[in-house]
Amino acid sequence: MKPEQAAGEYELSDAQQARMLRKLMLFWDGQWFLKAAEAFGLEAAIELNARVRAAFGRIEMREMLKAAGKRQADDLHDAVRLLESYAEAFMGGTLRAEFTPVGEGQAEVTVRRCAAYEGAKRAGLSRVDQACVACEGVWNAWLETLLPGADVEVRYPRRQGKGDPICQFLIDVDL
Repeated sequence: MKPEQAAGEYELSDAQQARMLRKLMLFWDGQWFLKAAEAFGLEAAIELNARVRAAFGRIEMREMLKAAGKRQADDLHDAVRLLESYAEAFMGGTLRAEFTPVGEGQAEVTVRRCAAYEGAKRAGLSRVDQACVACEGVWNAWLETLLPGADVEVRYPRRQGKGDPICQFLIDVDL
């Protein structure tokens, strides 16, 4: 035993801690949603989850900006880089997504694996698009926090929860 390690403590590597916290964050969210559905019904839980996810999304991006030492993103491409960094740090391999700047005020995000959607399928509820409903609100919340004052439009032509093989988000921002 190391001198600084108290009896009974287990040392976890940074990588182990990150993997564990990523999973726990998703499990916490999933359990919260399932208990809300039990207590209030599925439709009310979906609506409440979308509101909570958007509110938490604003907090996430304010913290991301602080961590990056920024007041706001420089432009859409910078916002996309911040979102990509956030996704890697907090979702790791549970999210497989490509973040692609397309034009000066346009970007595309393609999601090939979404842990929230996969969890929704495993829950066996009558709807599997509850993750999509929350996701649709969080992208605007994220981008409006990163680019305050910008006119943000996010379109969702393809969503796994609606039967598509991928999710596709098309982002237009007018600064």
